[in-house]
Amino acid sequence: MAASGKVASFRLPPLPTIGEIIKLYNLRAERQLSQNFLLDLRLTDKIIRQAGNLKNACVCEVGPGPGGLTRSILNAGAADLLVVEKDKRFIPGLEQLLSEAAPGRVRIVHGDILTYRMDQSFPAHTAKKWEDEPPDLHIIGNLPFSVSTPLIITWLEQMANRSGPFVFGRTRLTLTFQKEVAERLTASTGSRQRSRLSVMAQYLSTVKNCFTIPGRAFVPKPDVDVGVVHFTPLAQPQIQQPFKLVQKLVRNVFQFRGKHCHRGLEMLFPEAKRLELAEELLRSADVDPTLRPVQLSMAHFRALADAYGRLCRENHELIGYDFREELRQKHQRQRRSSKSKEPHPHHPIKKEKC
Repeated sequence: MAASGKVASFRLPPLPTIGEIIKLYNLRAERQLSQNFLLDLRLTDKIIRQAGNLKNACVCEVGPGPGGLTRSILNAGAADLLVVEKDKRFIPGLEQLLSEAAPGRVRIVHGDILTYRMDQSFPAHTAKKWEDEPPDLHIIGNLPFSVSTPLIITWLEQMANRSGPFVFGRTRLTLTFQKEVAERLTASTGSRQRSRLSVMAQYLSTVKNCFTIPGRAFVPKPDVDVGVVHFTPLAQPQIQQPFKLVQKLVRNVFQFRGKHCHRGLEMLFPEAKRLELAEELLRSADVDPTLRPVQLSMAHFRALADAYGRLCRENHELIGYDFREELRQKHQRQRRSSKSKEPHPHHPIKKEKC
């Protein structure tokens, strides 16, 4: 759907407040789903401004709940808004109020965003080449805390593979996270918050921690504040290796975040050749083995990923190796061995007479 004119012409007709909608439809935030409603439309408008210009844009909103962000997206001029809501309690309010207030501009899907096929949800003319400017397509959401981290990892993998919402090009994301997670996503080298998430997000995208919303602005009030984070995929990822390989490398490095980096890197390799291959990896990447994980720059991770990729091509069993599985099998063998040495219950050992 195309639209024209000033953004003000997109504004919705008068509607009940979000608080009134919650009462009208007897909606209640479910703590087990980590739901927190944002009722202040000034704050939802502020979140939407971080996404950029939405006039005539296509938008997918994740988990609209009672529709606070949804209103701000429509008021900003989005021409095609797809909302994906897992909790069926919110569907009637979205259909009966927002959909009717913005006819032809809202599509409501009752489904799980983790499995929803977003690659089939927008018209082909929306797409742009990866190297071009980002398409006029945005993903926006006030994410439940329980799904925010697995969801961003899923989207980062799709970003790397140019699948899902990224078949249309470098689709931008504007999402909420717990403040601590937002700080991890944007943490720089050497920072206390530097983590696996920092590297995985930053090697694929430009990540901006936009602003923090105090927990008291939400209903019910969460125990933490909330950060708004904006992602723009990079035209060229900073590491040119498969996502799964990078993910495995980075996960191993940060599992011993308080130790020297060689400790985690050693666990990429089978015990029989662990020290030898870890030494070869570090030498090939020219990385100081005594650096701490938080001290490793993106250039360090790029060199390590390239060196590890070469080792995996030379030793095909390495990419599937998991030190936890080797340790589990080792413990099983030890238990079987110790049981075999125990006396049989039906044949007790006779004591010698003194």
